[in-house]
Amino acid sequence: MNRVAGKVAVVTGAASGLGKAIATLLAKEGARVTLTDINEAGVKKAAEEIRKTGGDVLFIRHDVTSESDWAEVMKVTLEHFQKLDILVNCAGIFHGKSIEDTTLAEWRRVMAINLDGVFLGIKAAVGPMKKNGGGSIINISSAGGIIGTANSSPYNASKGGVRLLTKAAAIEFSKAGHNYNIRVNSVHPGVIKTPMTEWIQKDSAGAEAIIKEQPIGYLGEPEDVAYGVLYLASDESRYLTGSELVIDGGWTAH
Repeated sequence: MNRVAGKVAVVTGAASGLGKAIATLLAKEGARVTLTDINEAGVKKAAEEIRKTGGDVLFIRHDVTSESDWAEVMKVTLEHFQKLDILVNCAGIFHGKSIEDTTLAEWRRVMAINLDGVFLGIKAAVGPMKKNGGGSIINISSAGGIIGTANSSPYNASKGGVRLLTKAAAIEFSKAGHNYNIRVNSVHPGVIKTPMTEWIQKDSAGAEAIIKEQPIGYLGEPEDVAYGVLYLASDESRYLTGSELVIDGGWTAH
């Protein structure tokens, strides 16, 4: 308990799935958390559930592709909590089509949410974290940001972009760069039981085929990823920056 006590976090995509699990665990471990999501009703419900367990949280509707929305998230967080220690860029979407069937508009939408949103989040967090003497930025990429998969090229490209953006930002904010004392790491989940993967879970044959690709023998739960994020958010990971934490049941070990 209290592994992030006294810290303030912003978690995007927190209405459900990984984001909700991450926000819930950070609050349980002592952080004060701003939950954001484009789904206002969903993020409000998630925040209310955390409050019932004693968590100190805010919620705000947030389009991660909007620079003005990011400014508002930071404004509200700083007004209420006075500082920012942790940013978890979790908001994202999946796109399951072949390259031939993917339109340019679809490609750009995936990039806007999955990659532009992370860039804008990092940019928005730098000022408050510098003022606070440092911080930890955790970008949720994917196992699909390390290896390619069929019929998901925009997703793979966007998550691969998050992986290298993370490394570049880590160097830039380290002592070797601008000496901001801001650590930046990425997390690479495999197939996790979330609303994003419901289409896999509903197809028993498809789910069985996916499970066979996981050396560990089963699909992950959101909490499996949340505990990895907790580690990166805490001072326990003080020597980690520019790293990638793969939580995929061994999928990418093949």
